[in-house]
Amino acid sequence: MRWSRAKCFLFSLLLLPLLAALPSTKHRNTQFPNDAYIWQHRWTPAVTDAIAQSSDLLRDWRVLLAEVDRSGQWSKANIDWEALKRTKRPVILVIRIDGQLAHLDENAVLDRLIALIDSSEKSGVALAGIEIDHDCATIRLSAYANFLAALRRDLPPSTPLAITALPTWLGSDSVDEVFRQVDEIELQIHAVRDPKLGLFDGPQALRWIDTLSRRSSKPFRVALPNYGSRISWRSDGSLLAIEAETPLLAGGDSSTELMASPTDVGSLVLDLEANPPAHLAGFVWFRLPTRDDERAWSIETWRSVMRGSPSNGAIDVRIRPSGTAGMNLLVLANNGDLDTDLPRQIALPEQCQIGDGANGYSTVSDYPNLTLRRGEAGLLRGHQERVIGWARCAPATGEIHVQP
Repeated sequence: MRWSRAKCFLFSLLLLPLLAALPSTKHRNTQFPNDAYIWQHRWTPAVTDAIAQSSDLLRDWRVLLAEVDRSGQWSKANIDWEALKRTKRPVILVIRIDGQLAHLDENAVLDRLIALIDSSEKSGVALAGIEIDHDCATIRLSAYANFLAALRRDLPPSTPLAITALPTWLGSDSVDEVFRQVDEIELQIHAVRDPKLGLFDGPQALRWIDTLSRRSSKPFRVALPNYGSRISWRSDGSLLAIEAETPLLAGGDSSTELMASPTDVGSLVLDLEANPPAHLAGFVWFRLPTRDDERAWSIETWRSVMRGSPSNGAIDVRIRPSGTAGMNLLVLANNGDLDTDLPRQIALPEQCQIGDGANGYSTVSDYPNLTLRRGEAGLLRGHQERVIGWARCAPATGEIHVQP
Protein backbone atom coordinates (compact mmCIF):
# COMPACT_ATOMS: atom_id res chain seq x y z
CA MET A 1 0.00 0.00 0.00
CA ARG A 2 1.36 3.42 -0.98
CA TRP A 3 0.76 6.29 1.45
CA SER A 4 0.46 9.93 0.45
CA ARG A 5 2.55 12.58 2.23
CA ALA A 6 -0.62 13.89 3.85
CA LYS A 7 -1.41 10.47 5.32
CA CYS A 8 2.16 10.05 6.61
CA PHE A 9 2.01 13.45 8.24
CA LEU A 10 -1.34 12.66 9.87
CA PHE A 11 0.01 9.31 11.12
CA SER A 12 3.00 11.08 12.66
CA LEU A 13 0.73 13.47 14.53
CA LEU A 14 -1.27 10.56 15.90
CA LEU A 15 1.89 8.67 16.91
CA LEU A 16 3.55 11.49 18.86
CA PRO A 17 1.22 11.36 21.90
CA LEU A 18 1.68 7.60 22.08
CA LEU A 19 5.46 7.92 22.06
CA ALA A 20 5.29 10.63 24.73
CA ALA A 21 3.29 8.30 26.97
CA LEU A 22 5.98 5.60 26.94
CA PRO A 23 8.24 5.40 30.03
CA SER A 24 11.47 7.32 29.58
CA THR A 25 14.88 5.69 29.86
CA LYS A 26 18.09 7.39 30.92
CA HIS A 27 20.83 6.67 28.41
CA ARG A 28 24.49 6.73 29.41
CA ASN A 29 25.79 9.11 26.75
CA THR A 30 29.09 9.44 28.60
CA GLN A 31 30.34 6.78 31.00
CA PHE A 32 32.67 8.59 33.37
CA PRO A 33 35.58 6.87 35.12
CA ASN A 34 35.33 6.02 38.81
CA ASP A 35 37.91 6.53 41.56
CA ALA A 36 37.54 5.44 45.18
CA TYR A 37 38.82 6.76 48.50
CA ILE A 38 40.54 4.27 50.78
CA TRP A 39 39.95 6.12 54.03
CA GLN A 40 40.77 3.45 56.59
CA HIS A 41 43.66 4.07 58.98
CA ARG A 42 43.99 0.36 59.76
CA TRP A 43 44.35 -1.84 56.71
CA THR A 44 42.70 -5.06 57.87
CA PRO A 45 42.23 -8.19 55.72
CA ALA A 46 38.72 -6.88 54.97
CA VAL A 47 40.26 -3.74 53.43
CA THR A 48 42.74 -5.61 51.24
CA ASP A 49 40.00 -8.06 50.16
CA ALA A 50 37.75 -5.16 49.16
CA ILE A 51 40.60 -3.60 47.16
CA ALA A 52 41.08 -6.84 45.22
CA GLN A 53 37.33 -7.18 44.57
CA SER A 54 36.85 -3.62 43.30
CA SER A 55 39.89 -2.60 41.28
CA ASP A 56 38.53 -3.77 37.93
CA LEU A 57 35.91 -0.98 37.87
CA LEU A 58 38.21 1.81 39.06
CA ARG A 59 40.61 4.19 37.40
CA ASP A 60 42.64 5.38 40.42
CA TRP A 61 42.84 4.83 44.16
CA ARG A 62 42.76 7.91 46.40
CA VAL A 63 44.52 6.74 49.52
CA LEU A 64 44.48 8.53 52.87
CA LEU A 65 48.17 8.85 53.69
CA ALA A 66 47.94 10.93 56.88
CA GLU A 67 45.88 13.55 58.63
CA VAL A 68 46.41 16.37 61.07
CA ASP A 69 43.64 16.92 63.62
CA ARG A 70 42.27 20.16 65.03
CA SER A 71 44.95 20.19 67.73
CA GLY A 72 47.78 19.84 65.20
CA GLN A 73 48.54 16.18 65.93
CA TRP A 74 49.50 13.96 62.98
CA SER A 75 48.38 10.37 62.41
CA LYS A 76 49.51 8.15 59.56
CA ALA A 77 47.62 5.29 57.92
CA ASN A 78 49.34 1.89 57.85
CA ILE A 79 49.02 1.39 54.08
CA ASP A 80 49.53 -2.04 52.54
CA TRP A 81 51.54 -0.95 49.51
CA GLU A 82 51.81 -4.50 48.18
CA ALA A 83 48.00 -4.80 48.04
CA LEU A 84 47.87 -1.58 46.02
CA LYS A 85 50.60 -2.71 43.65
CA ARG A 86 48.74 -5.93 42.88
CA THR A 87 45.79 -3.93 41.52
CA LYS A 88 47.98 -2.20 38.92
CA ARG A 89 46.04 1.01 39.50
CA PRO A 90 47.65 4.45 40.00
CA VAL A 91 47.49 5.99 43.47
CA ILE A 92 46.69 9.56 44.47
CA LEU A 93 47.90 10.29 47.98
CA VAL A 94 45.46 12.24 50.17
CA ILE A 95 46.42 14.35 53.17
CA ARG A 96 43.56 15.50 55.36
CA ILE A 97 43.92 18.71 57.35
CA ASP A 98 41.11 19.21 59.85
CA GLY A 99 38.97 22.17 58.85
CA GLN A 100 38.83 23.32 62.49
CA LEU A 101 42.60 23.41 62.93
CA ALA A 102 43.06 26.55 65.02
CA HIS A 103 46.27 27.67 63.29
CA LEU A 104 47.61 26.31 60.02
CA ASP A 105 51.38 26.46 60.56
CA GLU A 106 52.21 26.55 56.88
CA ASN A 107 55.91 25.74 57.10
CA ALA A 108 55.53 22.92 59.65
CA VAL A 109 52.67 21.29 57.73
CA LEU A 110 54.50 21.60 54.42
CA ASP A 111 57.70 20.08 55.82
CA ARG A 112 55.84 17.11 57.27
CA LEU A 113 53.73 16.68 54.16
CA ILE A 114 56.66 16.67 51.75
CA ALA A 115 58.55 14.18 53.95
CA LEU A 116 55.54 11.83 53.90
CA ILE A 117 55.25 12.08 50.13
CA ASP A 118 58.97 11.42 49.65
CA SER A 119 58.83 8.29 51.82
CA SER A 120 55.76 7.05 49.94
CA GLU A 121 57.52 7.33 46.60
CA LYS A 122 59.74 4.44 47.71
CA SER A 123 56.73 2.13 47.89
CA GLY A 124 56.88 1.15 44.23
CA VAL A 125 53.27 2.09 43.39
CA ALA A 126 52.50 4.42 40.51
CA LEU A 127 51.88 7.79 42.18
CA ALA A 128 49.44 9.83 40.08
CA GLY A 129 49.16 12.94 42.22
CA ILE A 130 48.53 14.60 45.58
CA GLU A 131 45.19 15.64 47.02
CA ILE A 132 44.55 17.94 49.98
CA ASP A 133 41.33 17.52 51.94
CA HIS A 134 40.87 20.67 54.03
CA ASP A 135 37.28 21.68 54.78
CA CYS A 136 38.18 25.11 56.06
CA ALA A 137 35.68 27.87 56.73
CA THR A 138 34.87 30.11 53.75
CA ILE A 139 36.41 33.10 55.54
CA ARG A 140 39.79 31.30 55.55
CA LEU A 141 39.94 30.56 51.81
CA SER A 142 42.55 33.26 51.11
CA ALA A 143 44.94 31.72 53.64
CA TYR A 144 44.25 28.30 52.15
CA ALA A 145 45.09 29.61 48.67
CA ASN A 146 48.46 30.83 50.00
CA PHE A 147 49.14 27.41 51.52
CA LEU A 148 48.35 25.66 48.24
CA ALA A 149 50.60 28.06 46.32
CA ALA A 150 53.48 27.22 48.67
CA LEU A 151 52.78 23.50 48.34
CA ARG A 152 52.76 23.81 44.55
CA ARG A 153 56.24 25.37 44.66
CA ASP A 154 57.54 22.46 46.76
CA LEU A 155 56.06 19.72 44.58
CA PRO A 156 57.74 18.55 41.37
CA PRO A 157 56.18 20.42 38.41
CA SER A 158 54.94 17.15 36.94
CA THR A 159 52.94 16.17 40.07
CA PRO A 160 49.21 16.93 39.72
CA LEU A 161 47.63 18.68 42.70
CA ALA A 162 43.95 18.25 43.57
CA ILE A 163 41.73 19.44 46.40
CA THR A 164 38.33 18.61 47.81
CA ALA A 165 35.92 21.54 47.65
CA LEU A 166 32.86 22.37 49.72
CA PRO A 167 29.72 23.67 47.99
CA THR A 168 29.59 26.56 50.47
CA TRP A 169 32.83 27.89 48.99
CA LEU A 170 31.23 28.51 45.60
CA GLY A 171 29.62 31.76 46.76
CA SER A 172 32.96 33.32 47.72
CA ASP A 173 35.23 35.38 45.46
CA SER A 174 38.22 33.92 47.30
CA VAL A 175 37.56 30.44 45.92
CA ASP A 176 38.83 31.51 42.49
CA GLU A 177 42.32 32.00 43.94
CA VAL A 178 42.12 28.56 45.56
CA PHE A 179 41.13 26.93 42.28
CA ARG A 180 43.97 28.67 40.44
CA GLN A 181 46.53 26.75 42.51
CA VAL A 182 45.32 23.26 41.59
CA ASP A 183 44.92 20.98 38.60
CA GLU A 184 41.67 19.32 39.63
CA ILE A 185 38.74 19.83 42.01
CA GLU A 186 36.77 17.12 43.84
CA LEU A 187 33.35 18.58 44.68
CA GLN A 188 32.03 17.09 47.92
CA ILE A 189 28.25 16.89 47.58
CA HIS A 190 27.66 14.72 50.66
CA ALA A 191 27.54 16.30 54.10
CA VAL A 192 25.43 16.62 57.22
CA ARG A 193 24.06 20.12 56.61
CA ASP A 194 20.71 19.26 58.16
CA PRO A 195 20.05 15.76 59.55
CA LYS A 196 16.45 16.05 58.34
CA LEU A 197 17.75 16.26 54.76
CA GLY A 198 20.07 13.28 55.15
CA LEU A 199 23.56 12.85 53.78
CA PHE A 200 22.61 13.32 50.16
CA ASP A 201 20.10 15.49 48.30
CA GLY A 202 20.09 14.75 44.56
CA PRO A 203 18.43 17.95 43.26
CA GLN A 204 20.64 20.11 45.50
CA ALA A 205 23.72 18.19 44.33
CA LEU A 206 22.82 18.95 40.70
CA ARG A 207 22.58 22.66 41.51
CA TRP A 208 26.02 22.63 43.15
CA ILE A 209 27.52 20.75 40.22
CA ASP A 210 26.03 23.23 37.76
CA THR A 211 27.39 26.14 39.79
CA LEU A 212 30.93 24.74 39.80
CA SER A 213 30.72 23.89 36.10
CA ARG A 214 29.92 27.53 35.34
CA ARG A 215 32.29 28.99 37.95
CA SER A 216 35.54 27.28 36.94
CA SER A 217 37.10 25.82 33.81
CA LYS A 218 39.22 23.43 35.86
CA PRO A 219 38.36 19.72 35.46
CA PHE A 220 36.39 18.44 38.41
CA ARG A 221 35.08 15.17 39.78
CA VAL A 222 32.03 14.64 41.92
CA ALA A 223 32.64 12.95 45.28
CA LEU A 224 29.71 10.54 45.72
CA PRO A 225 28.60 8.90 48.99
CA ASN A 226 28.07 5.17 49.46
CA TYR A 227 27.98 5.21 53.26
CA GLY A 228 25.97 6.14 56.33
CA SER A 229 26.63 7.99 59.58
CA ARG A 230 25.29 8.19 63.11
CA ILE A 231 24.69 11.77 64.24
CA SER A 232 24.60 12.65 67.95
CA TRP A 233 23.48 15.89 69.61
CA ARG A 234 23.96 17.49 73.00
CA SER A 235 21.03 18.53 75.19
CA ASP A 236 21.27 22.12 73.83
CA GLY A 237 20.78 20.87 70.27
CA SER A 238 24.40 21.35 69.16
CA LEU A 239 26.19 18.66 67.16
CA LEU A 240 28.23 16.30 69.34
CA ALA A 241 29.67 13.74 66.95
CA ILE A 242 29.44 12.16 63.51
CA GLU A 243 30.28 8.46 63.50
CA ALA A 244 31.17 6.71 60.27
CA GLU A 245 32.88 3.33 59.96
CA THR A 246 34.51 3.70 63.39
CA PRO A 247 32.16 3.85 66.44
CA LEU A 248 33.04 6.79 68.71
CA LEU A 249 30.81 5.85 71.65
CA ALA A 250 29.99 9.54 71.86
CA GLY A 251 26.75 9.19 73.80
CA GLY A 252 24.68 12.35 73.57
CA ASP A 253 21.06 13.11 74.38
CA SER A 254 19.76 12.08 70.97
CA SER A 255 21.04 10.48 67.79
CA THR A 256 19.90 9.26 64.40
CA GLU A 257 21.25 7.13 61.58
CA LEU A 258 21.63 8.64 58.09
CA MET A 259 22.28 6.64 54.92
CA ALA A 260 22.91 7.57 51.29
CA SER A 261 20.40 5.69 49.15
CA PRO A 262 21.86 3.63 46.26
CA THR A 263 18.75 4.45 44.24
CA ASP A 264 19.12 8.21 44.74
CA VAL A 265 22.88 8.32 44.13
CA GLY A 266 22.58 6.00 41.13
CA SER A 267 19.92 8.29 39.65
CA LEU A 268 22.28 11.27 39.93
CA VAL A 269 25.04 9.32 38.15
CA LEU A 270 22.70 8.48 35.27
CA ASP A 271 21.50 12.10 35.07
CA LEU A 272 25.07 13.39 34.80
CA GLU A 273 26.03 10.78 32.22
CA ALA A 274 22.95 11.54 30.14
CA ASN A 275 23.55 15.32 30.34
CA PRO A 276 27.26 15.84 31.12
CA PRO A 277 28.08 19.30 32.52
CA ALA A 278 31.11 21.13 31.20
CA HIS A 279 34.46 20.15 32.77
CA LEU A 280 33.12 17.07 34.62
CA ALA A 281 35.92 14.46 34.52
CA GLY A 282 34.47 11.60 36.59
CA PHE A 283 33.33 10.37 39.99
CA VAL A 284 35.13 9.67 43.26
CA TRP A 285 33.41 7.36 45.73
CA PHE A 286 33.63 7.86 49.45
CA ARG A 287 34.50 5.33 50.62
CA LEU A 288 35.80 1.86 49.73
CA PRO A 289 33.20 -0.47 51.32
CA THR A 290 34.35 -3.58 53.17
CA ARG A 291 32.57 -6.58 54.64
CA ASP A 292 33.22 -5.18 58.15
CA ASP A 293 31.83 -1.71 57.41
CA GLU A 294 28.21 -1.75 58.55
CA ARG A 295 27.74 1.91 57.62
CA ALA A 296 28.44 1.46 53.91
CA TRP A 297 26.78 -0.24 50.97
CA SER A 298 27.75 -3.79 50.21
CA ILE A 299 30.43 -4.16 47.54
CA GLU A 300 27.87 -5.86 45.27
CA THR A 301 25.51 -2.86 45.48
CA TRP A 302 28.33 -0.37 44.94
CA ARG A 303 29.52 -2.24 41.85
CA SER A 304 25.97 -2.38 40.51
CA VAL A 305 25.54 1.40 40.83
CA MET A 306 28.92 2.06 39.17
CA ARG A 307 27.84 -0.14 36.25
CA GLY A 308 24.59 1.78 35.93
CA SER A 309 22.49 -1.26 36.81
CA PRO A 310 19.27 -0.82 38.79
CA SER A 311 19.01 -2.30 42.25
CA ASN A 312 17.37 -5.72 42.30
CA GLY A 313 16.62 -5.77 46.00
CA ALA A 314 13.10 -6.92 46.87
CA ILE A 315 11.79 -6.46 50.42
CA ASP A 316 8.92 -8.53 51.76
CA VAL A 317 7.17 -7.99 55.10
CA ARG A 318 6.36 -11.20 56.92
CA ILE A 319 4.28 -11.93 60.01
CA ARG A 320 6.03 -14.78 61.74
CA PRO A 321 5.11 -16.64 64.96
CA SER A 322 7.26 -15.82 67.97
CA GLY A 323 7.97 -17.82 71.08
CA THR A 324 5.18 -16.00 72.94
CA ALA A 325 1.61 -17.21 72.57
CA GLY A 326 -0.54 -14.82 70.49
CA MET A 327 2.40 -12.60 69.59
CA ASN A 328 3.94 -12.55 66.10
CA LEU A 329 7.12 -10.93 64.85
CA LEU A 330 7.11 -8.45 61.99
CA VAL A 331 10.09 -9.24 59.77
CA LEU A 332 11.59 -7.46 56.74
CA ALA A 333 13.25 -9.86 54.30
CA ASN A 334 15.37 -8.78 51.30
CA ASN A 335 15.14 -11.57 48.73
CA GLY A 336 17.43 -9.89 46.20
CA ASP A 337 21.20 -9.73 45.87
CA LEU A 338 21.60 -5.99 46.46
CA ASP A 339 20.99 -3.54 49.29
CA THR A 340 17.53 -1.98 49.37
CA ASP A 341 16.25 1.10 51.20
CA LEU A 342 14.17 0.31 54.26
CA PRO A 343 10.44 0.97 53.60
CA ARG A 344 9.17 4.29 54.93
CA GLN A 345 5.84 2.94 56.13
CA ILE A 346 4.09 -0.41 56.59
CA ALA A 347 0.33 -0.73 57.13
CA LEU A 348 -0.64 -4.05 58.72
CA PRO A 349 -3.94 -5.90 58.11
CA GLU A 350 -6.97 -4.64 60.05
CA GLN A 351 -6.87 -7.81 62.15
CA CYS A 352 -3.57 -6.59 63.67
CA GLN A 353 -4.78 -4.02 66.20
CA ILE A 354 -2.12 -4.35 68.89
CA GLY A 355 1.63 -4.13 68.33
CA ASP A 356 4.76 -2.03 68.47
CA GLY A 357 7.83 -1.22 66.39
CA ALA A 358 11.51 -2.02 66.91
CA ASN A 359 14.92 -1.45 65.28
CA GLY A 360 14.12 2.01 63.96
CA TYR A 361 10.35 1.59 63.48
CA SER A 362 7.52 2.89 65.65
CA THR A 363 3.73 2.70 65.51
CA VAL A 364 1.59 5.63 64.33
CA SER A 365 -2.15 6.22 64.37
CA ASP A 366 -3.53 5.50 60.89
CA TYR A 367 -7.07 4.12 61.35
CA PRO A 368 -8.14 1.43 60.57
CA ASN A 369 -4.66 -0.09 60.21
CA LEU A 370 -1.86 -0.47 62.70
CA THR A 371 1.00 1.28 60.90
CA LEU A 372 4.74 1.16 61.42
CA ARG A 373 6.81 4.15 60.31
CA ARG A 374 10.57 4.28 59.79
CA GLY A 375 12.32 6.71 62.11
CA GLU A 376 15.69 6.82 60.34
CA ALA A 377 17.16 5.93 56.97
CA GLY A 378 18.86 2.61 56.43
CA LEU A 379 19.49 -0.31 54.10
CA LEU A 380 18.72 -3.99 54.27
CA ARG A 381 21.45 -6.02 52.60
CA GLY A 382 20.71 -8.76 50.12
CA HIS A 383 19.37 -12.04 51.55
CA GLN A 384 19.15 -10.61 55.06
CA GLU A 385 16.26 -10.12 57.47
CA ARG A 386 15.42 -7.61 60.19
CA VAL A 387 12.79 -7.77 62.93
CA ILE A 388 10.97 -4.41 63.00
CA GLY A 389 8.29 -5.06 65.62
CA TRP A 390 5.55 -7.34 66.88
CA ALA A 391 1.78 -7.63 66.54
CA ARG A 392 -1.11 -9.71 67.82
CA CYS A 393 -2.78 -11.25 64.76
CA ALA A 394 -2.73 -14.47 62.78
CA PRO A 395 0.32 -14.80 60.48
CA ALA A 396 -1.83 -15.50 57.40
CA THR A 397 -4.57 -12.87 57.77
CA GLY A 398 -5.02 -9.85 55.52
CA GLU A 399 -2.80 -7.85 53.20
CA ILE A 400 0.25 -5.82 54.18
CA HIS A 401 0.71 -2.46 52.41
CA VAL A 402 4.30 -1.26 52.02
CA GLN A 403 5.29 2.30 51.14
CA PRO A 404 8.88 2.40 49.76
